[in-house]
Amino acid sequence: MTKAAVLGTGSWGTTFAMILAEGGTSTTLWGRRAEVVEAIDRGHENPEYLPGVRLPESLRATTDAAVAMEGADFVVLAVPSQTLRGNLGGWRPHIPEHAVLVSLMKGIELRTSKRMSEVICEVAGVPEERVAVVSGPNLVGELIRREPAATVVASVDDKVTGRLQEACHLPWFRAYTNSDVVGVELGGAVKNVIALAVGVAAGMGLGDNVRATLMTRGLAEIARLGAAVGADPHTFAGLAGMGDLVATCTSPLSRNRTFGENLGRGMSMAETIAATKQTAEGVKSCESVLGLARRYDVEMPITEVVVGVVHDGMTPSEAAVLLMSRTPKPERYGV
Repeated sequence: MTKAAVLGTGSWGTTFAMILAEGGTSTTLWGRRAEVVEAIDRGHENPEYLPGVRLPESLRATTDAAVAMEGADFVVLAVPSQTLRGNLGGWRPHIPEHAVLVSLMKGIELRTSKRMSEVICEVAGVPEERVAVVSGPNLVGELIRREPAATVVASVDDKVTGRLQEACHLPWFRAYTNSDVVGVELGGAVKNVIALAVGVAAGMGLGDNVRATLMTRGLAEIARLGAAVGADPHTFAGLAGMGDLVATCTSPLSRNRTFGENLGRGMSMAETIAATKQTAEGVKSCESVLGLARRYDVEMPITEVVVGVVHDGMTPSEAAVLLMSRTPKPERYGV
């Protein structure tokens, strides 16, 4: 039987563990908090992140990462992106020799501007052939109700994507494969930044024209950055690109959209952070995305104003003026 360890008992980690368990994989969740782990292991519920959701009885949980990873074919990493390096360094001695490391994280590392798969290869000391990425329009609030959804599993090794696709493919959860790890990761990370911008616009009371413009021009920013770093442009028209972007920018279930909406309504950063119970990855990753763009000399004006609003004290109104007062350009440029 295929075995998996899912490291992280947040909403997405728990949900993906549920998917693997339902698909017949022997799955163990790891978490730091003993009370959450015990509730999952004995009560088959994660009361902290998924209250009221019945988890498969076959799903186990532990506070011991070594126990979780023992004999695992897949080690699934489901922690906030900015904590990956520190956590993975401690887990490295317990990773099975041939296990595939699977990233559920949608972020770019601060300071290094590295994608999560790059951090995994560096810290775990594994070749890229042993790393996979899962990304797509996968809002947990719908998945826990087992509403139909699709995702992308990406790796440079077709055998790895095939095995992971089989492990997480269910009647209500459809997995597609892709070999473009770079594009899949960039789509997942940058869409969070664009969702913040769309949320700010919605909070300001601006209409559908503005939201559609931000999403479309946001996709153009993702494509420009992708072209610069070697991604396949077709990836951004797929589930990990446009699909994830649309879901994250439009759904009230989206953390990043909701975070931006609160800012647009006039809440301060401190108030917005206090009102946000879970990590909105775009809040920190917007800086690293902008750093990556500047490294490759890629123009990303929406990302720039998001950084301004979230980190530099710019008001939403000032951000709108900056975007609308830019010099006229062709619709397609910089690609």
